[in-house]
Amino acid sequence: MDIFHGENLIELIKTIGTLGIFGLVFCETGLLIGVFLPGDSVLFTAGFLASQGFLNIYVLIPTIFVAAVIGDNIGYLWGYKLGHKIFSREDSVIFHKDNVRKAQNFYEKYGTMTLFLSRYVPVIRTFAPLVAGVGKMPYRRFFFIDLASCFIWSFGLTLAGYYLIKVFPSLEKNLTLVILVIIAVSFVPALWHYFKGKKN
Repeated sequence: MDIFHGENLIELIKTIGTLGIFGLVFCETGLLIGVFLPGDSVLFTAGFLASQGFLNIYVLIPTIFVAAVIGDNIGYLWGYKLGHKIFSREDSVIFHKDNVRKAQNFYEKYGTMTLFLSRYVPVIRTFAPLVAGVGKMPYRRFFFIDLASCFIWSFGLTLAGYYLIKVFPSLEKNLTLVILVIIAVSFVPALWHYFKGKKN
């Protein structure tokens, strides 16, 4: 989806503003469509645009944080309430049972730390709260681990975009390339997990 890459992503964020970013971050886990949404690059680009005065960084970061927490909690609720029904659903453009199974395997390997780690892995990030609900993880444990993960993710990536251009002004001329690198790097953990799983 070209709209989520390079200059198109910059124009999209300028158009939708902070409320639109809230929607994108929320939809990634709350509506289980994170496969299509490049959350990491959205945060980085939004941080950059805030450094240029297009967005207010003091409003932006709390907004992203709240959207991530609400989305994850709704994802958890989906899993907790629907449980086995999720696995009887037919695959669609948005929903694939294989993605849920990948998140389950991630849980089996990393335990409750999956919630923390998954926030930094595309696709797994979308389905980890759902699987936590399916597995009936105690809500108190889920909430506090998720809270810490969302906090570091929302503040870290957004501030990286905000300050990187200030520290390295020359990168502004190659912002599209920087965004593409961020997108590529964000998929490294998922690819590593995938190929390691195939090897095993």
